[in-house]
Amino acid sequence: MAAMWNPWREMSSLRRELDRVFDDYWPASWPRLRSAFLPGRAARGYPLVNVYEEPDHVTVEGLAPGLDPDSVDVSVQENVLTLSGEKKSLDDVPGEAFHRSERAAGKFVRTIRLDTDVDVENVDASYENGILTVTLPKSQKAKPKQIEVKVS
Repeated sequence: MAAMWNPWREMSSLRRELDRVFDDYWPASWPRLRSAFLPGRAARGYPLVNVYEEPDHVTVEGLAPGLDPDSVDVSVQENVLTLSGEKKSLDDVPGEAFHRSERAAGKFVRTIRLDTDVDVENVDASYENGILTVTLPKSQKAKPKQIEVKVS
């Protein structure tokens, strides 16, 4: 008896094959786009971030409620900001007892490539009311320089 066609199995197989293609293509020197909490590359990045630039600094705000600030690691190397840590589960309920579980937990790594050179010695990070704020001062060479126009 022939097995029934299962579109979900076919899509899962296709996804594994595409993952294999990207694994073969992805240069080892590029930072991996690891996502948190959900399996596979389709998982959304955590924490969700806003990145904005001021004349003298870049600010990254990450929505990360429920984190223990001591578990968060913030690092900058070659203008790539890396946020990593672990969001602990708040529930002591066994997994099989859940009817629905939408509050994800687990380890996360989020990398953000910055478009400007930053002064890594003066980066500041704070966590308040579920928002992780990282302020990255621009390096002197990245700041715009005002040039006086001389009239002769």
